[in-house]
Amino acid sequence: MPIALIVLAAGQGSRMQSDLPKVLHRVAHAPLLAHALRAGGVLQPDRVVVVAGHGGEAVEAATRALDPEAVVVRQAEQRGTAHAVAQASAALEDFSGDAIILYGDTPFIRPETLDAMLAARAEGADVVVLGFEAADPGRYGRLIVQDDRLERIVEAKDATPEELAIRLCNSGVIAADKHLLFELIEQVGADNAAGEHYLTDIVALARAARRAARVVICPEAETLGVNTRADLARAEAAFQDRARLDAMATGATLTAPETVFFAHDTVIGRDVAIEPNVVFGPGVTVETGATIRAFSHLEGCHVSADCVVGPYARLRPGAELDRGVKIGNFVEVKAAQIHEGAKINHLTYIGDAEIGARVNVGAGTVTCNYDGVAKHRTTIGADAFIGSDTMLVAPVTIGAGAMTGSGSVVTDDVPDGALAMGRARQETKPGYAERLQQAFRARKETR
Repeated sequence: MPIALIVLAAGQGSRMQSDLPKVLHRVAHAPLLAHALRAGGVLQPDRVVVVAGHGGEAVEAATRALDPEAVVVRQAEQRGTAHAVAQASAALEDFSGDAIILYGDTPFIRPETLDAMLAARAEGADVVVLGFEAADPGRYGRLIVQDDRLERIVEAKDATPEELAIRLCNSGVIAADKHLLFELIEQVGADNAAGEHYLTDIVALARAARRAARVVICPEAETLGVNTRADLARAEAAFQDRARLDAMATGATLTAPETVFFAHDTVIGRDVAIEPNVVFGPGVTVETGATIRAFSHLEGCHVSADCVVGPYARLRPGAELDRGVKIGNFVEVKAAQIHEGAKINHLTYIGDAEIGARVNVGAGTVTCNYDGVAKHRTTIGADAFIGSDTMLVAPVTIGAGAMTGSGSVVTDDVPDGALAMGRARQETKPGYAERLQQAFRARKETR
C-alpha cells in the first residue's frame, strides 16, 4: 500500500520564547523536524507533505535541505489540527493509499510503532490512533475505548471528571486511508471549548459512519512532545539515553555512558572504546577497534579501525584518519588526510594537509594554512619526521623520508630524504649569563 506522510510543523511554539520556529530547535544537532522526518522515512513513503505556518520560509528551507522531494504547504491561519491536515489535501489530490500524520515537535516515534499501526490498518481498522498510558494524563486528550474499539477522543478541556480519570491518552499520530481521512476532516466542526477544528473528532465521525477505529499503544517516552526549553532538554536527554544504549548494544564500550554525547547521525563500530566526557558533533564515523580517549570533541570526521584519538583532542570537519593513526593530547585536525600509522601526539594543529603513512609529527607543530585571505595546503610524504615546534608555512611540501629540525620555520619545499632547518644559528657566550644577572640586580637596587 502506498504511504504518504503528513508532518504538522505549523505551530508557533510561543512557550519556547524564541524567534526560531519550534520545529527547527535542535536535538542531537538536528532540527526536531529532521527527527520527525527520519521517523516516518523508515516507511519509505511515496509522498511527504510538511504543513508549515509560523516561520514558514525557514521551515520550508529546512525541509528542502532535509528532503528535497517533500512538498511544503502553508497553514496561514491557525485553526486547529484538523484544519492543518486539510492544507495537505491539494498536494495529495492524485495520491491513493494510506496517510500517516506525524508531528514536527514529536521526534521519537519508533519504526516498530509505525509498523504496528500499518499492521492494524491491514487487519481492517479504518482509522488507527497511537495511544499511550500517561503517568500524568494532565492536558492530553483521552481515548475512549469499548470492547477493544476506539469510540472517540475527548480533549482534556472538554472532558468530564470520569473521562479525565482515564490514563490512556492520545499522541496525535493517526493512520487512515487518505480519501477517508479527508472526507472525515471535511465534517469536523469547531463546537468545543477552544473553538478549533480538532483532528481528534474524526474518530467519532468514523464510528458514526460505521467505520472501525483502533488504538495501537506505545511507551509514553516515544510520544514526548517539545513545547518548552525544558521539554527540549528532556528530549535531548532521552535521545542521548537511547543512543548510548544502542551503541553499547552493538558492541561499543562506554566507560561512563552518561558523560558521552552523540549526534543524530553518529556511527560507532564494534569494539570501539569511548572514555568519559567525549562529545560527537554531526557527521562522525568511528570504525572497529578505535579508542576515543577522554575529553575529546569530534565533528565531521572519519576515524578508521584501531586509531587512538585523545585525550583532549579535537577533530574538525574533513579530518580523515586511516588505520592505526594516533592523535594525542591537545591536537587539532581539520580538513586533513592522515595516512596509516601516522602519529601526531602532542600540542599540534594540522589543517588543510595530507600527512603520509608512518609520519611522526613533533609537539608544537603548526601547519600555517591561512594567509589572512585564503587557505593553503601542506603535504608531508611517507616516513617523514617533523621536529618539535616546526612551523610549516603553506603551501609547502615535505618529501618522503625528509626531516625538519626542531624550531624551524619551513617556507620552501623539502625534497625526499632531505633535512630542513630554518632557524637562527645558536651563539653561546661563556660567562655572559652571570654578568647579565649581576647587571639586572644592580639595576633593581638603584630603583
